[in-house]
Amino acid sequence: MSHKIVIIDYGVGNLQSLRKAFAHFGVDVILSEDATEVAAADGVVLPGVGSFEAGMRGLMLRGLAEAVRAVANVNRPMLGICLGAQLMLEKGFEFGEFDGLGIIPGSVVRLDEKTVKEKIPEVGWNSVYPTQASWKGSIFQSFEGQPPPMFYFTHSYVFVPAREEHVFAKTRYGGEEFCSVIRKGNIYGCQFHPEKSGEAGLELIKNFISLISD
Repeated sequence: MSHKIVIIDYGVGNLQSLRKAFAHFGVDVILSEDATEVAAADGVVLPGVGSFEAGMRGLMLRGLAEAVRAVANVNRPMLGICLGAQLMLEKGFEFGEFDGLGIIPGSVVRLDEKTVKEKIPEVGWNSVYPTQASWKGSIFQSFEGQPPPMFYFTHSYVFVPAREEHVFAKTRYGGEEFCSVIRKGNIYGCQFHPEKSGEAGLELIKNFISLISD
């Protein structure tokens, strides 16, 4: 049985590299800004680059915010990437204070230049390590028992989930530790870009596809 995966196009970011990553596994994903298609999808990918305010504006202008929330409310598989993951939280504090989708309690704040002893934004490869007992049954299941996988980051802002249960993985940068993956049921958000992360990124995408197929 074929499953319908929708990559949400809400006007922020180049989506072709992400589409190619799914095509690597023979999956024909749909790029869509149509709320009806998003709400009917078996799996949803919410990508994005740019500011929190612009991202939310893009979703609202297309009537997509409620469709994304509806997918989350029924625990359908969802993968947020970079800005798309940040928008899953309640608040963003980039150039002001803005409401997010509120799927996961918490906020998005800037890396602290007073404590991070490296250049901000972080741009480059970094490792991701689990904060919970097991990655089995998740989109990180292939990395269970392996050295921490490396992924490609480019960001100045990070997740601050309100509940520890939603912190699925962390990363260290400049002597500081931050949440790099959030999870709530079948809903995942990654601060890094799996579509730019070589074999590890492709493995994560493969696991997400498997989550939809199960």
